[in-house]
Amino acid sequence: MALFIIFHLVFPKAVKSLKWQSVFCRERLRLKGDAICTLFLLVALCSLLYSQLEHLKPSVTPKILSDPRAPWRLMPAEATVPRPQVTPIIRRTEVANNRVQTTTPSPLTDSAFNFKHYLLNKDNRNFNLLINQPKKCRKTPGGPFLLIAIKSVVEDFDRREIVRKTWGREGLVNGEQIQRVFLLGTPKNRTVLATWETLIHQESQTYRDILLWDFMDTFFNLTLKEIHFLNWAAEFCHNVKFIFKGDADVFVNVENIVDFLERHDPTEDLFVGDIIYNARPIRVRKSKYYIPETMYGLSIYPAYAGGGGFLLSSRTMRKLSRACREVELFPIDDVFLGMCLQRINLKPILHEGFKTFGIVKPSAAPHLQTFDPCFYKDLMVVHSLKVAEIWLMWNLLHSPHLSCTQKKQVKKPFQWKKKAQITQATPLR
Repeated sequence: MALFIIFHLVFPKAVKSLKWQSVFCRERLRLKGDAICTLFLLVALCSLLYSQLEHLKPSVTPKILSDPRAPWRLMPAEATVPRPQVTPIIRRTEVANNRVQTTTPSPLTDSAFNFKHYLLNKDNRNFNLLINQPKKCRKTPGGPFLLIAIKSVVEDFDRREIVRKTWGREGLVNGEQIQRVFLLGTPKNRTVLATWETLIHQESQTYRDILLWDFMDTFFNLTLKEIHFLNWAAEFCHNVKFIFKGDADVFVNVENIVDFLERHDPTEDLFVGDIIYNARPIRVRKSKYYIPETMYGLSIYPAYAGGGGFLLSSRTMRKLSRACREVELFPIDDVFLGMCLQRINLKPILHEGFKTFGIVKPSAAPHLQTFDPCFYKDLMVVHSLKVAEIWLMWNLLHSPHLSCTQKKQVKKPFQWKKKAQITQATPLR
């Protein structure tokens, strides 16, 4: 201590210099520590931002995945059966006592159709009938003249209701008995209508016109709907004379259909509709109707009817129900039925009254209003109409004030007639 005092007295400037150097060093250390802390915090902040950006990036999925539709979870009381990824199944032995638990499906990843799984599971063609109408064709002695079978989905109650109130009415038409059924599978998205089972059973009890099977109602399962209906008709409606099968978004002039069928014998083969000839399989992967060569190697499909609507006799129905068991399932139902027709060696008949691609406007009259009852008056089936349009057209056609002064034809688009040109040789001069 004494030495420090002596040194301070003798060398005051040196002591002062040492003191400032000590303060300066402490200050440098403090600044360096602050810089290190700041750098560390900056690195942590960047890492946090990067992780958030990675979380927000959309996930990349492969082109062809398993079925995007989430499987349904059954309650413990139900038997769980492995489901094919293309045609998911819910097998239930006692529908009345068992209930399906609805769950939120996983988000859709890719809508590509998985043909590999379809081919592995395409032989699954026997599904339970959950709602039946076994007495539908027993109401009339000798059976109904015409059974109207309409493809529908559970959610489309409004379309079924408008069909019931317009062209799909049950009862007498031109003195012939008409009956009606709707063809449904189980919905693919059960969260859209959580109480669908209760609603569809109530609808069935009210109208007695619902047929429900336990395969999932998807585009590529429409073939299952085709074969199950034919099997049902052969078993429960074998006494019917004729069948009209179509979509719920068509307008049908039932009076014209009855008038046409009265000139035919139901014990003879008959298959009539908008027949498509020489159609080629679509090989474009993005198309809804894409079919790879591994599934169908031929270059042309057999003749088939547009699915908007067609007619068949009782005899043809029974033949097709047997042929469907022998022909391999095909994901496009219209083409599959054409294959069955080819199997029984029956050529379908083209009728101009079936407009399954809608009414084509004449090319020389682009402003022509084709939604005119006088266009529909002589037709049988017109496809792709909205609910309000079906209701409006039916009421317009049945109005006592309807007057069509001249017949309107919509068979083919308008084309100018080519006039023969007469050319004369010019004499040489």
